[in-house]
Amino acid sequence: MIYLDNAATTMHKPQEVIDAVVAALSSMGNAGRGVNDASLSASRIIYDTREKLCHLFHGTNARQIAFTNNSTESLNIAIKGILNPGDHVITTMLEHNSVLRPLYEMEARGVKLTIVKSNEQGTLNIQDIEDAITEETKLIICTNGSNLTGNYIDLKPIGEMAHKHGVLFAVDASQTAGVFPIDVQDMQIDILCFTGHKGLLGPQGTGGIYVREGLLVRPLKSGGSGVQTYSKIHPAEMPTALEAGTLNGHGIAGLHAALEYLEKTGIDSIRNREQDLMWRFYEGVKDIPNVKIYGDFSTKNRCAVVTLNIGDYDSSEVSDALLTEYNISTRSGGHCAPLMHEALGTVEQGAVRFSFSHYNTEEEVDTAIKAIRELSQD
Repeated sequence: MIYLDNAATTMHKPQEVIDAVVAALSSMGNAGRGVNDASLSASRIIYDTREKLCHLFHGTNARQIAFTNNSTESLNIAIKGILNPGDHVITTMLEHNSVLRPLYEMEARGVKLTIVKSNEQGTLNIQDIEDAITEETKLIICTNGSNLTGNYIDLKPIGEMAHKHGVLFAVDASQTAGVFPIDVQDMQIDILCFTGHKGLLGPQGTGGIYVREGLLVRPLKSGGSGVQTYSKIHPAEMPTALEAGTLNGHGIAGLHAALEYLEKTGIDSIRNREQDLMWRFYEGVKDIPNVKIYGDFSTKNRCAVVTLNIGDYDSSEVSDALLTEYNISTRSGGHCAPLMHEALGTVEQGAVRFSFSHYNTEEEVDTAIKAIRELSQD
């Protein structure tokens, strides 16, 4: 199978990641729940993984990174742990449902919600975000890269704007963590939410949230912590505050190995490779009659995603044909990004997303180009 659905999850993982998970399954105890070798070994791996993530994101303190199951859990923690009835929050049409649905839930509880519109290419006018700020605005939350169009969002101007107005800034880095450089201090990010199974090349069921020092976020859950057992209240200190229950130590061991791979390989090298493959595909399909491509391709700095439709064909029909006739795996439908599809005018048809990994080859890309050319003639 030619796997071109890497924006959903990177299927091809470094062998080191696989080996680390297998080793952890046969040796790892429960971190923070004992003084035996198995428990202490788990604690060391988890601690070192925090350190590596903190270094990757240029955080100030590794204790400010809490592990979660994925970006969705991290975003729920951020949104529900910061906002209160009467607060105002600003987001954008580019967002995934992991941002939108928690916000709609908070809106039903009395939070005021503003969704900044994009144009038909899926790009934002940053000034529209600033124009939406009011005295009640508490939070701006947005993606770093659209999972549908691949458009990259420059975070630094938004972070500077937010802090100029005394507003918190939270970021969904699902599509960019491990591929694009993220500096939470330079970009003035208060909360960074990320997943481990995409660009970070780790296992599914891993992710995390970085919370700026001094900022308190209400925990989404409480329970076992391994410390302060006799307190009726869950510990307030990070990272324990946001980590009730046993962590996915086996998955975090895999994430640790993935971070070592990223350090060795270099995220710039990975990003450049993925973008080269993406541009090769884009140049090969953009002039095919009856093919419509979505997103902004005026800049090289974009996620390695090309989303398209062929005439009036339903996107699921095209994806099915790609799989059954060419053994190419893509993603069709709504991509959990309903408002972005509204902006693109593809609510009914959906769209076919090709998303690339540095493990893909030029031959695979050329096969995909050939497939689109042939399908467009049917």
